[in-house]
Amino acid sequence: MALFGFEKKKEEKHACACNGSCEVFAAEKPVESKRTGLTSIKVLGSGCKSCHALLVSTNEALKEMSIPFEAEYVTDISKIASYGVMSTPALVVNEKVVSMGKVYSAAEVEKLLHKLGY
Repeated sequence: MALFGFEKKKEEKHACACNGSCEVFAAEKPVESKRTGLTSIKVLGSGCKSCHALLVSTNEALKEMSIPFEAEYVTDISKIASYGVMSTPALVVNEKVVSMGKVYSAAEVEKLLHKLGY
């Protein structure tokens, strides 16, 4: 508020105790495939044989598509539940669940990714 023609100066708050004298680094961004726009692929599972099979076939498909990262394997039950997944294995692409309860081959994963526009 500009009362009597004076404006209060806004002070910058710093996250650390150095009051702004330290060097600031930009946060790392997730790896993104420039060609496809994929930022993350996760396989959610309990650690069973079917979940491992989906992880292997997903990584094969990513390698075949020349995508520069591998699928993340999530076994934490609370994280799996946060996605709303009720049956595993599940496939999550860019934080959206695209498959639950089915083990795909590498060719089927690649076909699914192409169908999703990646």
